[in-house]
Amino acid sequence: MMAELLDTPAPANDLSVLVVTLLKGVIYREADGGLWHGLLHLQARLRDYVAVLGLELVLDEAEGYAFLRSRMDAEEDDAPKIPRLVTRRSLSFPVSLLLALLRKKLAEFDASGSETRLVLSRGEIVELIRVFLPENSNEARLIDQIETHLNKIVELGFLRKLKPTAANTGGQTVYEVRRILKSFVDAQWLADFDARLAAYQGQLAGKTGETADE
Repeated sequence: MMAELLDTPAPANDLSVLVVTLLKGVIYREADGGLWHGLLHLQARLRDYVAVLGLELVLDEAEGYAFLRSRMDAEEDDAPKIPRLVTRRSLSFPVSLLLALLRKKLAEFDASGSETRLVLSRGEIVELIRVFLPENSNEARLIDQIETHLNKIVELGFLRKLKPTAANTGGQTVYEVRRILKSFVDAQWLADFDARLAAYQGQLAGKTGETADE
C-alpha cells in the first residue's frame, strides 16, 4: 500500500502551482514541506517547463531552498531574445558590502561546524561593517542607515528578521542569515574577498573625501 502511494503521480496542476510560486520568489523546505516534496517529485518536468521561458531551476536539497534564474545561454548574443521574467536588481554599495560581509561570516560559521543557523543581532552586524566606515561617523545616523540596508536585505530574502530574546541580545532585533546567500556569493567570489574589501574601503574613503570637500 505504501509503495502504491509513493508511485502515485502528483496532480497535473501541482506543476503550475510550483512554477507560479517560484516566479514569485524562493521555496524553502522549512516553510512548506508539502510544496518542497512536490518540487522534488516534479523537478525534471519543472526544469523542462521553465527552460522554455529562458529560466533554470536552482535547487539545493542539502540547504533546503530553490529558486529560478535566467539561463546563461538564453542571454548569449546569438540566442533568441526572450523577455526577462526574473528581474535583475541593482544593489547599492552599502547593501553589496553588507552582503559580502554576511557571506564571509556564514563561511566562517560553517567552518566552525557548531550550529546550523547563523543568527546575528543588529549590534553584531553593525560591528561587522563599522571597521569599513569613518571613525567620526554619527552613531545614531549610522544605526539608522544600517537598519535601512538591513530591511532591504530582508526584502531580498537573504536575511530573516526574528523575534529578539532579551537574555541574549538585550532586546535588539536579531536576524537569521539565509543560506540561499551562498548561491549568490559563491566560493570563487570569496577567494577574492580580501581584494574586494580593500576596494570597498577605497571607495568609502573616496566618498568620505568627497563629502568633506563639499
